[in-house]
Amino acid sequence: MTGILGKKLGMMHFFTEEGHAKGVTAIEAGPCFVTQVKAEEKHGYNAIQLGFVEVKRLNSPENGHLKRAGRLLKHIREFRSDDVTGFESGQKISVSIFSPGDFVDVTGISKGKGFAGGVKRYHFGGGPKTHGQSDRHRAPGSIGSTTYPGRVIKGTRMAGHMGNHRVTVKNLKVAQVDPDRNLLLVNGGVPGSVNGLLLIRKSARNR
Repeated sequence: MTGILGKKLGMMHFFTEEGHAKGVTAIEAGPCFVTQVKAEEKHGYNAIQLGFVEVKRLNSPENGHLKRAGRLLKHIREFRSDDVTGFESGQKISVSIFSPGDFVDVTGISKGKGFAGGVKRYHFGGGPKTHGQSDRHRAPGSIGSTTYPGRVIKGTRMAGHMGNHRVTVKNLKVAQVDPDRNLLLVNGGVPGSVNGLLLIRKSARNR
């Protein structure tokens, strides 16, 4: 198994054996349950579908899909795998698939910042701070190009909606694994707010 679902708990200090303090993110990783096994012969690709966070009720289509798993699960995600033999619906997947020293890629939804200007969104320098420029300090300046091409180029950086995007942070080192508490500590920060859903995969570069 190459990945698991989890929930961000927050950040904390972690002291290494050498006594160095490092900032780590605490993640409640699992337990997850296999809800479906997809084989290339039937579905066109190999994947293991996992469910996370048990709930009391779902709608009828979701109930039918999760019947084989024997549990009602809120979050369902797929993880591609080269080999799906040995997996079956209802099987429990825990955080023990990781070990300290492993490298993981963590995917989540970044914090939404709403409508933001160019200075906050793209770190623009702003306009002149003198010579009568009383209201240009955080303005974007010109966005056009005279006669040619005579229009605003697609993708031009300017004010707009900031955050609330799917973001992946790669090659985070696993500091500690606690299977008894379903706890995973990884070096550095991960996307999203506290209690946000995370996908934790073994890093493709270090598998």
